Amino acid sequence: MTLDDLRVFVAVCEAENLSAVARDMSCSQSAVSQHVKRLEKETGLVLLERRPRGVAATGAGRILYQAAAEGLGGLGTALRRMDDMRRGVGGTVRIATGATTVRHFMAQGVAAFRTRHPEVSLAFETAASSRRCLEAVQTRQADLAWVTIGPSLDGVEQRPSYEMPWVLAVRSDDPLSYRESITLDQLAGISHIELPQHSTSRVHLESRLQHHGVRLVSTASVADWDTALLLAELGLGHAVLPALPGWSYGPGSIVRLVPIPDLPPLAAGWAVRRWDALSPLAIEFAETVLEHLPAR
Repeated sequence: MTLDDLRVFVAVCEAENLSAVARDMSCSQSAVSQHVKRLEKETGLVLLERRPRGVAATGAGRILYQAAAEGLGGLGTALRRMDDMRRGVGGTVRIATGATTVRHFMAQGVAAFRTRHPEVSLAFETAASSRRCLEAVQTRQADLAWVTIGPSLDGVEQRPSYEMPWVLAVRSDDPLSYRESITLDQLAGISHIELPQHSTSRVHLESRLQHHGVRLVSTASVADWDTALLLAELGLGHAVLPALPGWSYGPGSIVRLVPIPDLPPLAAGWAVRRWDALSPLAIEFAETVLEHLPAR
């Protein structure tokens, strides 16, 4: 049973005439009959019955016709969508992101991509952590994920694309705000605003602090980096954070971002199952976002 057999059989059922199908397909009536006979041989059932003016599907033939027509219709739609994706004129790109990702890393890239491809659907799936984003890629719920680079999952590739230096977010009226930089030892006395539990950034930070024998006393915890910055601005504590693109707190600001040079930068980037298996649209979206990443 081949696709050609099924296509011919569906055409015969709809036309109810072998010679008409032969003319439409520019082949002989005998060739059309051979397609039907192969299906009858494989199923072991009579699929067409002859009538004075053509043919008609038998009960078994109607069952096969309905299934084949639906399957071929779905296959045709899929092939058209894939051709649109290949030519970059349609389709869907599915992206898994964290809560702050689109605002800080993707805004300009998304706008540029939308201008080029207004007909393409962008499906954003918000996940609570980089690990959840990686799981979305691993289980094929997403084509791409923007993640904090860290431990990966089987079958998922990560590409570091942006480095974020660590800073201490502190109100401008706090004594620490006047420092040009701050050492890890000097963090020991802060009122720490904890990063999201089990997040890659928190694991990264706690590992480095533990290595230096520094233990922070926490006064608050948050679900994302923006909230940590806001709490620091309100004077509810100090936040040790990766400096995100778009954060610019200079002279005259309520909050200062004091560099912590002893902490290695945190990296962010794309995660995918296989780059060479991505659709052209997904690749273009990923590259467009990278091209438009804001300068630190």
